[in-house]
Amino acid sequence: MDVSTFATKGNLMKAKSDLALAKMGYDLMDRKRTILISEMMSYISRAEEIQAKIDEIFSTAYRELQNANVFLGISQVERVGYSVPEEDQVRIRFRSVMGVDIPSVSLAEKESEPFYYAFSNTNYFLDQAFINFNRVKDLIIEMAEVESTVYLLAVNVKKTQKRANALQSIMIPKFTELVDNIQNTLEEKEREESSRLHVIKNTKLAKSGTGHAFLPSAGRW
Repeated sequence: MDVSTFATKGNLMKAKSDLALAKMGYDLMDRKRTILISEMMSYISRAEEIQAKIDEIFSTAYRELQNANVFLGISQVERVGYSVPEEDQVRIRFRSVMGVDIPSVSLAEKESEPFYYAFSNTNYFLDQAFINFNRVKDLIIEMAEVESTVYLLAVNVKKTQKRANALQSIMIPKFTELVDNIQNTLEEKEREESSRLHVIKNTKLAKSGTGHAFLPSAGRW
């Protein structure tokens, strides 16, 4: 048997404290959920903007690459492509938003994006393709950060929602019922104790009055 449900003043104080803590926890969870949803929606809007830029710049870059293939030849463009190294300077850091670790993805800082081929063997179209594909690369890295952030925020919104629902639907009603039961039981005990004391008091008064009636009268002596 759970002794914490016994009708005592100590258990009543503890139940009230637990109820207040559960309500405060729900308020915090509800506030956290609102903030996370707001943050997630802002990132979703940002993702849509980045995707639109990627589509636009990628189309331009691909069109310039086609022009370079026409004027320089596919084999020449392919050789230039092999001279461009793979990107390996991606940096990932984390920051906290309401207890959620959000990634911050970036490239190592460079003064300018270098060209990895000789200009004598290329033309304007290939240069523009190279520049625009680099812009797409930067946007894709930014998109990776945003999509990861949206996913992490969505997972934590779901967790926060479950905790808030548990507090609202289970813990708060449980402690509210416990407080009411203990309080009602204690009040009933107080009424019974008050009635018992009232009866005892009346009984003593009655006995006291009866004894006084049998005292001998001074006039009879």
